[in-house]
Amino acid sequence: MNIYRQNNGKGTVGYLSDKGNVREINEDYLDFYGNEAFQLCVVADGMGGHNAGEIASKMAVESCINYIKGLYEIDDAVETLRNSIIYANEVVYSESKKNDKLNGMGTTITACLLKGDHIVIANVGDSSCFIVDERGVEKITKDHSLVQQLIDDGSITEEEANNHPNKNIITRALGTKKSVEIDIFIRKRDEITKVILCTDGLTNEVNKDEMYDIILKNKNREACELLVELAKNKGGRDNISVLIFGGEC
Repeated sequence: MNIYRQNNGKGTVGYLSDKGNVREINEDYLDFYGNEAFQLCVVADGMGGHNAGEIASKMAVESCINYIKGLYEIDDAVETLRNSIIYANEVVYSESKKNDKLNGMGTTITACLLKGDHIVIANVGDSSCFIVDERGVEKITKDHSLVQQLIDDGSITEEEANNHPNKNIITRALGTKKSVEIDIFIRKRDEITKVILCTDGLTNEVNKDEMYDIILKNKNREACELLVELAKNKGGRDNISVLIFGGEC
């Protein structure tokens, strides 16, 4: 999936999703929607076995976007984004209970809502949001994963985490329970040059310095292609999805 669209004067959103070098199917999904009032970008990484993860991620992204598209107006961007993910959780969880083949499916989700002077970011799981400015690349979200817990506890270092055998075990997911806990972050729009949403298939292979160099030197659409290519050249062990918006697109 490789789609670029002009988004009502807000610039081109470049994004690309690839199954990588090892996986048989792509369980990632990403999309965006924008109008004159706001812009919404969402990425998800599904789990739950063959096909189920693919269904969960697509359902989560589409539910989140459809919830916000269906509103007459957005008064509170934080609560709107939070409620859209709560709604997506209800949709995925309900579907998993209706179909035995989908039982236990779930997904990460990371979403970014731009409205007015602020950017609101929400995440569940270990897909990530980074922002780029003149100082470099900053990771905004914090992974909900076993390895991140070990780092926080001081049991392992970040360097040791890079090759930890349990690196892909997440501690929080969308759609696996009736309720979901969501992290929310807020940033001022004028302090950010570009925003990157991605699944762990990118972050497991590509570091922040590599991201920064590629993103600053290329337009958004070309940067997506180069980042996915680099991740595949360095192993491509997982599905890889990346979305970039903002700046000189």
